Amino acid sequence: MRAARFYAAKEPLRIEEVEALPPGDGEVRVAVEACGICGTDLHVAIEGTIQLPQTPIILGHEAAGVVAAVGAGVTRWKAGDRVTIFPNVACGKCYACRRGREVLCLQAQVLGISREGAFAESVTLPASCLLPLPAEVSFPIGALVADAVSTAYRALAHRGALHTGESVAVFGCGGLGVHGIKIAKLLGASRIIGVDVARGALRRAEEAGATHVVDASGGEAAKQVRALTAGDGVDLAVEFVGLKASVSEAIRSLRRGGRVVIAGVGGDRVELPPLRAFVGGELAVLASMGFDREEVETVLRWVAEGTLDLSSSVTDVIPLDAINEGFRRAFTKEGDPIRIVVRPGG
Repeated sequence: MRAARFYAAKEPLRIEEVEALPPGDGEVRVAVEACGICGTDLHVAIEGTIQLPQTPIILGHEAAGVVAAVGAGVTRWKAGDRVTIFPNVACGKCYACRRGREVLCLQAQVLGISREGAFAESVTLPASCLLPLPAEVSFPIGALVADAVSTAYRALAHRGALHTGESVAVFGCGGLGVHGIKIAKLLGASRIIGVDVARGALRRAEEAGATHVVDASGGEAAKQVRALTAGDGVDLAVEFVGLKASVSEAIRSLRRGGRVVIAGVGGDRVELPPLRAFVGGELAVLASMGFDREEVETVLRWVAEGTLDLSSSVTDVIPLDAINEGFRRAFTKEGDPIRIVVRPGG
């Protein structure tokens, strides 16, 4: 089969012929119909800020497709089933897994990071990683749900516990942030403020349902957020950037008793406000990592029912041969993309 393999940062991915692994006991082989280009892929391949445990490796973790073959002991799935792939292969035995928090499994293998990924014509993985993809949901949408949308859903609904009538500020209006704004609207937020430094991102925020936008390119984003809330600040701020500056501004944008959820990942060391203000204001700082199966299933159900419209989230669908150009466009933001999706089969 053909696959896009990563050898070293700042070098093009190589389209190569590799062996399609037959499924072993408890495994399935999925013909990949769509795999999204995620920010994590860009950190690995273009920036080199995420180091992988082994190379070469097939990148890609945001995928959907059709079951091509099943291994011994697999009874739930059959060839032809439409599926979304849960990209986190957890051990199932550790403390986190026993508590139903597989996202925190220390032994987990993530597709495209620590095991072969889905920028390939097929991928072989445990059957436990499959989730049914409703007929009403296209493969490109089904692919991005299992990361770009479910990550945002977890940050707002579960970690942030956003309630109807509350105000929220979304820092970073790229793929995650735009979906966060849509989800905040569905959850009944009274005021949704999108914060970014790019005009295109702010336009997307408004299109997604933000009631206000803040241009943070000149600094003092928190001050602008407070001005939009009569000086009070927001109940919830969600940070999807992963930078010290945006985390600090997110915390400063909170009202007394407010909470911030940090979902952005980066190398910066962040700081809390002076303790008198932090403790006196009873602020909460939370982290949000990835998503679980139930969260993916919830989002897929919303899409299938027509409750959540993701039709504008897929900017383009490209063949595997164009993947390096897709990476370049995603990194440079050429054409103002939300998600560029690769179709490995053609």
